[in-house]
Amino acid sequence: MAQVLEFRLPDLGEGLTEAEIVHWLVEVGDVVAIDQPVVEVETAKAMVEVPCPYGGVVTARYGEEGTELPVGAPLLTVAVGASEPVADGGQAPEKAAAPETSPADEGSGNVLVGYGTGAPAARRRRVRQASPAVASVPAAPAVAPVPAPVVARANGSAGPAGPVAVVSPLVRRLARENGLDLRTLTGSGREGLILRSDVEQAVRRAATEAQTPASESTEAAGTAGSVSARPDVVRVPLRGVRGAVADKLSRSRHEIPDATCWVDADATELMAARTAMNAAGGPKISLLALLARICVAGLARHPELNSTVDLAAKEIVRLPGVHLGFAAQTERGLVVPVVRDAHRRDAESLSAEFARLTEAGRSGTLTPGDLTGGTFTLNNYGVFGVDGSTPIINHPEAAMLGVGRIIPKPWVHQGELAVRQVVQLSLTFDHRVCDGGTAGGFLRYVADCVENPAVLLRTL
Repeated sequence: MAQVLEFRLPDLGEGLTEAEIVHWLVEVGDVVAIDQPVVEVETAKAMVEVPCPYGGVVTARYGEEGTELPVGAPLLTVAVGASEPVADGGQAPEKAAAPETSPADEGSGNVLVGYGTGAPAARRRRVRQASPAVASVPAAPAVAPVPAPVVARANGSAGPAGPVAVVSPLVRRLARENGLDLRTLTGSGREGLILRSDVEQAVRRAATEAQTPASESTEAAGTAGSVSARPDVVRVPLRGVRGAVADKLSRSRHEIPDATCWVDADATELMAARTAMNAAGGPKISLLALLARICVAGLARHPELNSTVDLAAKEIVRLPGVHLGFAAQTERGLVVPVVRDAHRRDAESLSAEFARLTEAGRSGTLTPGDLTGGTFTLNNYGVFGVDGSTPIINHPEAAMLGVGRIIPKPWVHQGELAVRQVVQLSLTFDHRVCDGGTAGGFLRYVADCVENPAVLLRTL
């Protein structure tokens, strides 16, 4: 006897609480195998194919492409033990308390938070008994909706429209920051689940209502109303990668008392050294790799900058290794892939890893693990044709080095005016972890290595 199991959006890790459905890989009525990818979703960090831990026939899908779902919301239902779709007009099979053994009861090799691994597929999750009366739909039986897990209720009792349910912590925070009482909202999700779009719509509605008197007065005076209320204004959802960047940078500015110092450096010798290294044959060495080697050496001399601040413990945590993030611009926006154990890599290995992660960023295949865990960030904004900038620290790191474009400029070299390849270096640092002397010492060391690469050889 087939058993209908509900597969919910799993916890994708790294603190992600929601994902947007990009593309369904299966249709209702399709037969799926254990661990077969069923949907492609976009999180704030990467595109992810989600595998289903159950094998059987897809009986229902929840959410259209472009819909944003919180972790724990239903994705689809699968009739485990069924080899083909239920006939039109048929009733959904009754869910047994103890499922029968079937070929689908094979272990899954994937780890999905909330589903485990290695257990029979039909036994990974205890399914709530459905109501005896279950409506049917063509080609597949409908399934009685099941409330999403880990539901936080805004109040302890049900109102006239039922209890208020919120899954995402981001939704609760958004409501709290805008002074919005969740009990006044009607959720558009399943079982009245309040989604972020519901809160955002309520916030916009409240803002519009607050502006109405002012708009009426303005119109009476013969002038145009609020620009944001005009019908030709384009609104872009602040979500996905753009939303994640906004949250991280806002948190950085809010929590970190940062300061920036900068210096111009003569990069002529560094460029010549790179040319000589690449002329010797073998894999090409990138300029970013050489700058990374210099940063790693500088952090070994000034470990205060390779740290983070634990506010709860009121401690500065100095980290033993350097996981070097680097800013990369992609079609999906700004991403910061992380090169693991950069302090153990040579210039050739760093070049290869930079190239791999950059290509993955452009193709949208970076994993959440590729984008987290950095301890220091290198930002080469010179590729955009600008000389300088004041980097914003990639929270929770303590510093970021920015590198401008390298261009010919007049420069005093060996007592004479000459045209040299000059670059501006900027260091933004968390003033809680060190003072200006440490930051200046690190930046001066980096500049010295850029101007005379032999300095790096002496300190390795």
